[in-house]
Amino acid sequence: MKNVEIQAVIFDCDGTLVDSETHSLAVLVEHVAEFGLNITHAEAMERFAGNELSVVFREFEQRLGHSLPETFLDEFRHRQMSVLEQNVTAIDGAHELIGSLSLPFCVASNAPLNKINLCLTTTGLIPHFHESRIFSAYQINAWKPRPDLFLMAAEALGIPPENCAVVEDSHFGIDAGLAAGMQVFAFDPHNKFSAFNDITRIASLNELQPVFSAGPAH
Repeated sequence: MKNVEIQAVIFDCDGTLVDSETHSLAVLVEHVAEFGLNITHAEAMERFAGNELSVVFREFEQRLGHSLPETFLDEFRHRQMSVLEQNVTAIDGAHELIGSLSLPFCVASNAPLNKINLCLTTTGLIPHFHESRIFSAYQINAWKPRPDLFLMAAEALGIPPENCAVVEDSHFGIDAGLAAGMQVFAFDPHNKFSAFNDITRIASLNELQPVFSAGPAH
């Protein structure tokens, strides 16, 4: 990890601030099984968490050998949003970390804006984020692992990329943060990212409070 002053923090949402991945992938696994493709939840977490849905759906179709119906995405989103609205919770330490920050911060997610807002609202995190500090890959049609979303967020915050910290829980997000030239903190409670270089791995969001809460040095 390079020793450069951190002046802003960019958070992923799903799996980083909110515990949504387990619920979303359970819905996805159940839905695609109705069309004959059986995937374990463990495989879904390993292969699809944090990935762009169109990429995931293409893999489904390749494995099935035929196209999914045009209604597949809309039906998945409907079920997903219903489940999240009832079940999504904040990751342990998220409220305390966000509340402690004096640095500028934002959220940048591969998810659509309505899903980001639902998760942040349901978990009570939304008061921390002005609408101008919530960024979706759907706004620019560029999903992680491409760096475009993080670079857009950095530009909006007015902070050079090398002075931005990215907090991520997926290898797609880690790759995007590294490609953007940012300082990457991987939320890794299950020790999935030991093979990555040039990142800082954390097991709990609480570990970031002393790193981020002091504010920029003068």
